[in-house]
Amino acid sequence: MRPFRPLPRFAALLVGAAFLTAGSANAQVLPGSADTARDRLNTSPRHGEWVSVPAPGGDAVESWIVYPERSDTAPVVVVIHEIFGLTDWIRAVADEMAAQGFIAVAPDLLTGKGPDGGRTDSVDNDGARALIRELDRDEVHTRLKAVADWATALPAARDSYGVVGFCWGGRTSFTFATHDPELGAAVVYYGTSPDSEALTTVEAPVLGLYGEDDARVNETIPPAQERMEALGKSFQVEIFGGAGHGFLRAQDGREGRNLTASSQAWPMTVRFFREHLGS
Repeated sequence: MRPFRPLPRFAALLVGAAFLTAGSANAQVLPGSADTARDRLNTSPRHGEWVSVPAPGGDAVESWIVYPERSDTAPVVVVIHEIFGLTDWIRAVADEMAAQGFIAVAPDLLTGKGPDGGRTDSVDNDGARALIRELDRDEVHTRLKAVADWATALPAARDSYGVVGFCWGGRTSFTFATHDPELGAAVVYYGTSPDSEALTTVEAPVLGLYGEDDARVNETIPPAQERMEALGKSFQVEIFGGAGHGFLRAQDGREGRNLTASSQAWPMTVRFFREHLGS
C-alpha cells in the first residue's frame, strides 16, 4: 500500500503561487468560493434551472441542473451537497462542472424535510445541520439513484454517470458507491470513509481528496485504503499539505494552502471523470 506523502507546505505554496500567476484563465477553472458563488451563478452563460425529479413512493427531489455548451451528448455528474444542504456554493460547483462538459445535477436532499415541507432554503445553517443528521441513509441513496436515472435518461445525456460530494456529501458519495453497481466513478472531498465491511460491494473507482489538517476525516482513510487494495478495487487518495477541511469552499483560508489544494484537486476531479465517464 502506497503511504500518504502530502505535498510539503512550502512546495504547496510554490505550486499555488504558480497557479495564481499563470493568468486569470487558469483561475477560472475552479468553482467559486463560498463568497463568490452567487456572482459566478449570476454571470454564468450556461443554462441552469430547478427541476423536480420523481423518486419512488411518490417522492420528488428538488434539484438544480446545469447543461454544458456542447453539440453532442454528455456524461452526467451528480453533485452531493455538504451538511449545509443545497447552497449557492454547491450550485456554483455544478455550474463549473457543466463548464467542463458534464451535465451536472445537484439534488436538494432536504427536499420535504424543512418546515412546512420545505427544502434547504427553509432553514438556516444550523437548521440544515439538524435536518441532515435526521436523514435516513437508505432514503438518501434511493433519491440519489432516482436523480441519476432521471438525468441519464435526458435526450442530451449519455448513460454514464458519476458522483462527487463534499464533507457530509463526500461520505455520501463513498457510501453510495457501495450501493450502486452501475455507478461509473465516485469522488470524495474530505468525507469520512465507510466501514471496511461495506466496501466489498464497491464497483466504481473512487478518488479521495483530503486536506492534511483534517485528522477527524483522515483517520478513516487507511482502513478503507487497505481494504480496497485487498479487494482489488480502485481507491486513489490525495492529501494536500497544509489544507484544512472544506478547502474547496474556503479557498481563501489557511494562508493560501486551501487555494493551492483546490488548484490541484479540481483538475484531478475533472480528469478522473473524463477518464471513467468519457469526455
